[in-house]
Amino acid sequence: MKKLNVAMIGYQFMGRAHSNAWRQVGRFFDPPIEPVMKVMCGRNPEAVRDAARKLGWEETSTSWEDVVSRDDVDAIDICTPGDSHMPIALAAARAGKAILCEKPLANTVDEAEKMLAAAEAAGVPHMLCHNYRRAPAVALAKRMIDEGRIGRIRHYRGTYLQDWILDPDFPRVWRLEKAKAGSGALGDIGSHSLDLARYLVGEISEVSGLLETFVKERPLEDGSGRGKVDVDDAALALVRFENGAVGSIEGTRFAPGRKNYNRFEINGSRGSLAFDLERMNELQVYEENGPDSGFRTILATDAAHPYVDGWWPPGHILGYEHTFTHTVLDFLHAVHRNAPVAPSFEDGVKNQRVLDAIERSAASRTWETI
Repeated sequence: MKKLNVAMIGYQFMGRAHSNAWRQVGRFFDPPIEPVMKVMCGRNPEAVRDAARKLGWEETSTSWEDVVSRDDVDAIDICTPGDSHMPIALAAARAGKAILCEKPLANTVDEAEKMLAAAEAAGVPHMLCHNYRRAPAVALAKRMIDEGRIGRIRHYRGTYLQDWILDPDFPRVWRLEKAKAGSGALGDIGSHSLDLARYLVGEISEVSGLLETFVKERPLEDGSGRGKVDVDDAALALVRFENGAVGSIEGTRFAPGRKNYNRFEINGSRGSLAFDLERMNELQVYEENGPDSGFRTILATDAAHPYVDGWWPPGHILGYEHTFTHTVLDFLHAVHRNAPVAPSFEDGVKNQRVLDAIERSAASRTWETI
């Protein structure tokens, strides 16, 4: 079997999730090419060596520039903060490497457009990691929508709630700095609700946004004082879709008790669908002409459901980490065929344009078109 030598740039939270996916995909599925976890890259030599040893990478490096240019590396997996996505992706494209990149694609529309243009000019496979598309219950919802089961879609409500920065003395980590993260809750978690909206309902044409920062300053990580928080703590938007549907998107990291509450509800002319990541194996379904007067629960763990046939018998539930394995599986198929795969960098550009419009709307207090 042909092998694909992979280099991962970054090794913390997303690095761990992606590493597990690269390590497990060939053990449960039959990808057309075999991924080789060739090299992990990070700035701290000792920390990256420790991470590589734990996570299964053959080598380490502290220079992403060297890694991207290596002849024995075929694909680059970008798991770094948003401010470095563009330079890494541009270099990877010039070197002819396939690229998998964490979300959001970039910190600005201009950066995202440059990344897409570079990948298209180089003719390399490119994929954006919005892993929640590949929860079996979400993929099942997409199948039911495409089959017309709930009719014409009228409403989308996307909500993503967390509480990890509720404490005002929580330090100003990189996700709270605009120069590194691009935005706060909007890009970090709101982008997931946005991607699911586009995946399940369609393109967005107009938005009305609101952004709020509740804690304006936080302790610096080095203990030298306090620093300004220049990203949003909460983001809300009303949206209009090109197909006539309307919706709302809310993301906040100030919802006490909510740890990773990523939920959507979709109402159509003949039924409704609802999903909650904290119960990620379940899809709530209501069909107007069905036998029940209320919602029923589908446990999306049967072999007939998307991706499940590679895992366990029905009822043996899947978890967060499996969505990354499914993402890597589809990426490997795309690389093997040298074919497009969604979400691509094009999706990343479209997502970024909506995120930008929400920011513009919050500033102008008017509706903004995409």
